[in-house]
Amino acid sequence: MFEHVIRQIGDAVGSWLYVIAAALAFGEAAVLLGMVLPGETALLVAGVFCERGVLSLWVMIPLAFVAAVVGDSVGFEFGRKFGPPLRRSRLGVWVGEHRWAAVDGFLHRHGGKAVFLGRLTALFRALVPSMAGMSGMRYRTFVAWNVAGGLIWAPGCVLLGYAFSSALSTVGSVLTWAPLAVLAVVVVAYLGLHLRRRRRERAEAAAYSAADLSES
Repeated sequence: MFEHVIRQIGDAVGSWLYVIAAALAFGEAAVLLGMVLPGETALLVAGVFCERGVLSLWVMIPLAFVAAVVGDSVGFEFGRKFGPPLRRSRLGVWVGEHRWAAVDGFLHRHGGKAVFLGRLTALFRALVPSMAGMSGMRYRTFVAWNVAGGLIWAPGCVLLGYAFSSALSTVGSVLTWAPLAVLAVVVVAYLGLHLRRRRRERAEAAAYSAADLSES
């Protein structure tokens, strides 16, 4: 059943799957799309399609890497030129001051390394490039850490999706319904961890803001 659904999607969408996955990875930081849909989700799904033979792993990995690095660079330039108005805009208000404060503190603590570390955290991955541009960080510093993070994150997400799909195929050869049960457990666990991480980040941002107020 799972194989049949994957094949149907592949036949209907075809090579546009490359474009969709790359566009979501690009847009995560470039247009703050990661606040709604983390780019890692698109790349995990792309890895599944690679394992099922719908997409080529050797095309998807470099494409994901380039899209991620270029997307962050666009976010950096956007933040450098339009940072303060962006933060005060309707989109900035929607993002929430607690998130902006959390990223402010993150950049203050880690400097250039925050670009690399932020790549590995869903909330920071969407905001760090723009905030780095706002902070006046040199692009040379930013792009070096951006490329390093992209080299780990993009192939890692695609390969993780590939490995997950391969595991489903192995289990599915023995138990018909087990892959669906495993998929459901993984999705629920991922969502639970994602929500728990968001709550912890909000709490840290609130604590950081309170500390700033007390110091002032």
